Amino acid sequence: MGRKKQLPLLERITITDIAAEGKAIARTDNRVVFVAMAVPGDVVDIQVRKKRKGFFQGQVVKMHEQSEIRQEPVCEHFGVCGGCKWQMLPYAEQLKFKEKQVRDQLSRIGHIQDPPVQAIMGAKESEYYRNKLEFTFSNKRWLTHEEISSQDGIENRNALGFHVPGLFDKVVDIKKCFLQQDPSNAIRIAVSDFAQNNGLSFFDLREQTGMLRNLIIRTASTGEVMVIVAFFENDQARREMLMNHLHTAFPEITSLNYVINQKRNDTILDQDIICFAGSDHIREEMEGLSFKIGPKSFYQTNSDQAYELYKVAREFADLSGEEIVYDLYTGTGTIANFLASKAKRVIGIETVPEAIGDARLNAENNGISNTDFVVGDMKDVFNESLFNKYGLPDVVVLDPPRAGIHQNVVDVLIKARPKRIVYVSCNPATQARDISLMSQFYYVEKVQPVDMFPHTHHVENVALLTHKKSQI
Repeated sequence: MGRKKQLPLLERITITDIAAEGKAIARTDNRVVFVAMAVPGDVVDIQVRKKRKGFFQGQVVKMHEQSEIRQEPVCEHFGVCGGCKWQMLPYAEQLKFKEKQVRDQLSRIGHIQDPPVQAIMGAKESEYYRNKLEFTFSNKRWLTHEEISSQDGIENRNALGFHVPGLFDKVVDIKKCFLQQDPSNAIRIAVSDFAQNNGLSFFDLREQTGMLRNLIIRTASTGEVMVIVAFFENDQARREMLMNHLHTAFPEITSLNYVINQKRNDTILDQDIICFAGSDHIREEMEGLSFKIGPKSFYQTNSDQAYELYKVAREFADLSGEEIVYDLYTGTGTIANFLASKAKRVIGIETVPEAIGDARLNAENNGISNTDFVVGDMKDVFNESLFNKYGLPDVVVLDPPRAGIHQNVVDVLIKARPKRIVYVSCNPATQARDISLMSQFYYVEKVQPVDMFPHTHHVENVALLTHKKSQI
């Protein structure tokens, strides 16, 4: 068996651009090099880690010259926890690259010449903007180089924080996170300290043992706070000890919940969530509307920018009050109820039954009587029989998961021929693909990127598709 060929070290390479998934780009010998944690203008040495036909993937091993646009990250965990990977980029530069990403993908994947992209809408706040974070307990804390090289024994290996990218069983113990407003940091630290002081074991992902598994914190623009503690071991006495401590120490928690999750994965959508104290939900408000958010409910993770996003969707829908609107992937009915006052009827469709239950309650609590909500897999329930019941759509609003929409949904949309489709997407690549599939019948009238996630490469995008009248 031959020796594995050594991969090259590329010296004094200038970073020139940012790729679609947030990695930096360099070029050498007619080959593209993708590398993380670099900024256009950096001059670096890159150790190639993977060699593919036409491109390399590598890692910066030495910085020769820092880019003029590079800035100092504010977070001490930058580069390790996997979040906020663009903190070294000024926010104005982040927005430029995100807008370019939307343009490039609509052109390259959507085959749209000169796509009508409006200037990206940046976030007012670039820190403390998230309303939901999920932390992981682990007895396999990520160790620093200093700790590993130290001659002193490591007494505490517990962590409550975020997974290290590429290492599923290693977790960074987060000291301070800049993603979520108070009391998020205080609650996380209090839970960790109490657990360690009282002998509550942290989860071992490989062995599937330990008591504490996950901590979910949701904060609302109303000031309400939801906490969900996911336990692996069902130890009632110790569980109640922790929950009572939280209830006493943080009276601002308005919804305190727990779940026993003994599956191999962390998702709790299929588990019974028990309300320990307070309400079983929190509420968001938007333009006088109140939205119930339960433990399993989806809601945009940036409340302020969600409002801006929905205003764009409403503008693009251009409703007169006479339209039948279908809101696909409605979640808790936020968009459906937001549009209801401008439409004749809105029909929302969602896979998660609990979310549909919340959507109906949201409509009822806000005095909205012209919405209907349907539960089921989109590719199975969005069909002719639904149109026979509620009528053909004049306008369709859709906000699918990152994977985009199923071919069945595309086919039904083309057949139904709504005048306008407002496509809200968290993944411009799959959005561009889906738009291309409908391009024979719809043209892209305008596009509005909205930044929901500062310091990441992710961007939300709203595209207005208008039916080609000559095809009707």
